Amino acid sequence: MERSPGEGPSPSPMDQPSAPSDPTDQPPAAHAKPDPGSGGQPAGPGAAGEALAVLTSFGRRLLVLIPVYLAGAVGLSVGFVLFGLALYLGWRRVRDEKERSLRAARQLLDDEEQLTAKTLYMSHRELPAWVSFPDVEKAEWLNKIVAQVWPFLGQYMEKLLAETVAPAVRGSNPHLQTFTFTRVELGEKPLRIIGVKVHPGQRKEQILLDLNISYVGDVQIDVEVKKYFCKAGVKGMQLHGVLRVILEPLIGDLPFVGAVSMFFIRRPTLDINWTGMTNLLDIPGLSSLSDTMIMDSIAAFLVLPNRLLVPLVPDLQDVAQLRSPLPRGIIRIHLLAARGLSSKDKYVKGLIEGKSDPYALVRLGTQTFCSRVIDEELNPQWGETYEVMVHEVPGQEIEVEVFDKDPDKDDFLGRMKLDVGKVLQASVLDDWFPLQGGQGQVHLRLEWLSLLSDAEKLEQVLQWNWGVSSRPDPPSAAILVVYLDRAQDLPLKKGNKEPNPMVQLSIQDVTQESKAVYSTNCPVWEEAFRFFLQDPQSQELDVQILYLDSSEICFPTVPGCPGAWDVDSENPQRGSSVDAPPRPCHTTPDSQFGTEHVLRIHVLEAQDLIAKDRFLGGLVKGKSDPYVKLKLAGRSFRSHVVREDLNPRWNEVFEVIVTSVPGQELEVEVFDKDLDKDDFLGRCKVRLTTVLNSGFLDESSPCLLPQWLTLEDVPSGRLHLRLERLTPRPTAAELEEVLQVNSLIQTQKSAELAAALLSIYMERAEDLPLRKGTKHLSPYATLTVGDSSHKTKTISQTSAPVWDESASFLIRKPHTESLELQVRGEGTGVLGSLSLPLSELLVADQLCLDRWFTLSSGQGQVLLRAQLGILVSQHSGVEAHSHSYSHSSSSLSEEPELSGGPPHITSSAPELRQRLTHVDSPLEAPAGPLGQVKLTLWYYSEERKLVSIVHGCRSLRQNGRDPPDPYVSLLLLPDKNRGTKRRTSQKKRTLSPEFNERFEWELPLDEAQRRKLDVSVKSNSSFMSRERELLGKVQLDLAETDLSQGVARWYDLMDNKDKGSS
Repeated sequence: MERSPGEGPSPSPMDQPSAPSDPTDQPPAAHAKPDPGSGGQPAGPGAAGEALAVLTSFGRRLLVLIPVYLAGAVGLSVGFVLFGLALYLGWRRVRDEKERSLRAARQLLDDEEQLTAKTLYMSHRELPAWVSFPDVEKAEWLNKIVAQVWPFLGQYMEKLLAETVAPAVRGSNPHLQTFTFTRVELGEKPLRIIGVKVHPGQRKEQILLDLNISYVGDVQIDVEVKKYFCKAGVKGMQLHGVLRVILEPLIGDLPFVGAVSMFFIRRPTLDINWTGMTNLLDIPGLSSLSDTMIMDSIAAFLVLPNRLLVPLVPDLQDVAQLRSPLPRGIIRIHLLAARGLSSKDKYVKGLIEGKSDPYALVRLGTQTFCSRVIDEELNPQWGETYEVMVHEVPGQEIEVEVFDKDPDKDDFLGRMKLDVGKVLQASVLDDWFPLQGGQGQVHLRLEWLSLLSDAEKLEQVLQWNWGVSSRPDPPSAAILVVYLDRAQDLPLKKGNKEPNPMVQLSIQDVTQESKAVYSTNCPVWEEAFRFFLQDPQSQELDVQILYLDSSEICFPTVPGCPGAWDVDSENPQRGSSVDAPPRPCHTTPDSQFGTEHVLRIHVLEAQDLIAKDRFLGGLVKGKSDPYVKLKLAGRSFRSHVVREDLNPRWNEVFEVIVTSVPGQELEVEVFDKDLDKDDFLGRCKVRLTTVLNSGFLDESSPCLLPQWLTLEDVPSGRLHLRLERLTPRPTAAELEEVLQVNSLIQTQKSAELAAALLSIYMERAEDLPLRKGTKHLSPYATLTVGDSSHKTKTISQTSAPVWDESASFLIRKPHTESLELQVRGEGTGVLGSLSLPLSELLVADQLCLDRWFTLSSGQGQVLLRAQLGILVSQHSGVEAHSHSYSHSSSSLSEEPELSGGPPHITSSAPELRQRLTHVDSPLEAPAGPLGQVKLTLWYYSEERKLVSIVHGCRSLRQNGRDPPDPYVSLLLLPDKNRGTKRRTSQKKRTLSPEFNERFEWELPLDEAQRRKLDVSVKSNSSFMSRERELLGKVQLDLAETDLSQGVARWYDLMDNKDKGSS
């Protein structure tokens, strides 16, 4: 507290004589006068009560031993008992801490006036009038009003939850139809307003208030789902924060204020004491997670830039401006460096002191940024720049926290806070700021950027930004604020069902989504979206409306798109209620059906990775065992682990189905494989806009983008990727060439590459059979291709379901794979099935079948569209060679050759075209007496590997009564050790086995040309014998073989004395 001017000096608490005080550890209730009747008298009602208490205590302790007995009876290890005991103790500790915190906070709020008076004056009289709080004023009169209204507010909350919230919860899910609130009590402890701060002189048409609120309540809310005997609830809660209240606009009529806006300037602190099933949320780890999730929900509603607006007068003007006002300005934060940080890393159990691996978190409201990690440095240099929008001045604070990166839990190194009002006053603030809670300083340069409503200085700003180097993102020249209000008369879903619309807004690679409004075609969003713009003259805003329960876009809002507002095609007239609608002959999929692409991700290598392995308590520094994790389109992939290598080569290929929706990113993370927790080696993100537009991205090609992807959040490391977009083509002319190219470019560590993309549109079914004893069906369909499957939604109580769903599958062998479809009823089993070989699609027009299919049960039909697209690589030379086939489409034959294009996955395009022209020779020599083996030999110059593909054998000789069990053995002479030996799998009882297996030898080209490849076809002699029967062999001199052609050829098998011939 501060002294008022004009009064004499007031004694500080330190200058006052100390009064006899109570023990500090005892609450005030402990000093109450003891009960005179309590001394020496028994507390219980009698001997029977004492005996009952003893029995009850003994029974509780006996119940504790039951889990131990059950664990021993089942034969479980004592480790399970110890784990359960540790889990219980952790839960109990978190629960006791929450209850102790609640008791202490309630005691402080109850006795605040008494404790303050005792501390200052040794009496219980009220504070004198000359004591004031010039910055934050007390409002006890407001707390008295809240306390008086609190019971009635509890009645309103009980009515609101029972009559509004509970029916909404019961209607949201069929499993929650018995959901109910069994108890709603706000308790006796009301919300308290600790202080009120008024900001005068901000703007004449508004009043600005900051309410420091604190709620330490004994609220109790219990819910129950009777169907599952599930009870849960809340018993006790703490909420502390600063709530800003803005009264604007001020008007010249009652009630003098047009609207009230409320929001939290910073995220409030929250602590909840759970009961019932939600007791599990008090387990260590889950406790902070649950509170964080709840705070995220509150932040999305009531923390800046979000705010709650309550209009007080009808027909209020500029409601959108009040709900989402323009930011006051932009602060460009340059996180430059830090110095004098404390050392947190210890080795050999603390005997040897290391350094720290610092990184910084920069926050302003809900905007958070994380810098990269600088390993083993107490004076790190970051040199990073971030831009934040400032919505309220004063009030918002810039917060910088510095941590030491550790494998388990990061150590705190210090924190600094700065009010944005100081940056506004100084315009540019460049200084070293001390870290609180630690040692050291952080160097920040803060620039206040004002927002102009005209574009006069735009060119000047663009020229200035052009000469500024900024990481991780380039500097912005403008901001765009989009207020999304509402939509009207959106097209209904099929069957005249109400949609669940949401809006997606994208600028370049930044995408934001609105909330979903359920069951309406006239949604009201009332949301604001904010974007930073680097070049407003070239960037575009893309707005799309999506339906939440459909993966495809309903219609784009960009004008000029064909069929964008074709409501009639989406909702055909059904006729009158008397006439039945005509049965459709073909499906009517959405315009986005079949527009997916396949992204082929080639993870090649990395360089200069950091070493994470430590030995002997950190004294000996090792290397790392790196692997790569990829995340895209809801799927994740992981490469193999390369042992002890800081420059690993993975050479793996992954494929994923993607759409053309803007804003997609490929997330790449590199880790070091460890026994306990894998260490982080860096991350990077690749925006797919370039790949989806151009079709190809090779980070090693200087003509496209910078050569390597730099790993972020680590001091060193870079990653080499190749990305290629494959667009499906409705022609089978290039299929054989695609299959051969895939076999050539497929790496040994990767799965078989896809040759086609299958798109299925399931529209409806009719006349499904009814099972005995059932009146209604709830059918759904499952689509399966290989080991991939898709399940449609379940349509309740109908024998003619309309699914209106699509699915896509990667196809590796279109000639042999098939689509398996099953229509099943929920609880009734299989209603019918369908098997569609994909070879039928290969001979269909445009590789598409669109019609009714009869189920195998003979009763019931399904209407579906099956569409196959061949995945032709733009950089493999297949397209350039396709014009040599007479049955190729004219559109393909007119495309120019790509011989001058970027490098592809295997080698140059002319080289691959030269190989493909010799693949299928029309004249084939007859097989020799021992049969033939088909091989492909070529040298992969980029990987420095000799590659051999064993396709199969034909016309093998049968020596006994039964056909042989052949396999192929390869040996690279003159070495005869296991390092050069390869063998295929074994095929049972066949004279013409097919292998299609690939083998690699890593050696230089000149050394490969000095070798000979010995190919032997063998068979097991008998089940009990280890002897192998030689069916034939061929020896190829690689010096006489053209390894640049990669041609598949048949070679005659000979015995041991002869050489094979082609």
